[in-house]
Amino acid sequence: MIRKLEDFLANWKHESDSTLKILETLTDDSLKQKVYDEGRTLGQLAWHLVVTIDEMIGKTGLQFTATPHDAPKPEAAKEIAKAYKDSSDAMVRAIKEQWTDETLLEEKDMYGEVWTIANILQVLTFHQTHHRGQMTVLMRQAGLVIPGMYGPSKEEWLAFAGEAPE
Repeated sequence: MIRKLEDFLANWKHESDSTLKILETLTDDSLKQKVYDEGRTLGQLAWHLVVTIDEMIGKTGLQFTATPHDAPKPEAAKEIAKAYKDSSDAMVRAIKEQWTDETLLEEKDMYGEVWTIANILQVLTFHQTHHRGQMTVLMRQAGLVIPGMYGPSKEEWLAFAGEAPE
């Protein structure tokens, strides 16, 4: 639960760093990977994380410059990672400059419901984590090595201990 801005900012630091590690692992070829014909590609999921920052946080009234939610998806993985970093960094700077702990209690219209800003920030984080999990499956299918996020990945564990736990 987010009770203070510092709660969100500390958590977002870890979560956004983890997302950036995932995005920086993507290759241009991997962006086409999908589980099934009608499913989103790895590139579409990655871009969705980028533009959701503007789409969700833009509804709070925070003034910052992020990649617009309707911006076209780039073809290069490096451009997606850069857009994510730039948008996330801009959001964090603006939160530090414009909001206080009391701002978290303000209510905003979100998708036809009324949410507090604290809830919006929590949902943004959960949403990102959800899609990041989907992305790791597609990354494995694309033959990419998954970076660790909440501990070592299989490859990191093997390099560290010589054997991954079952």
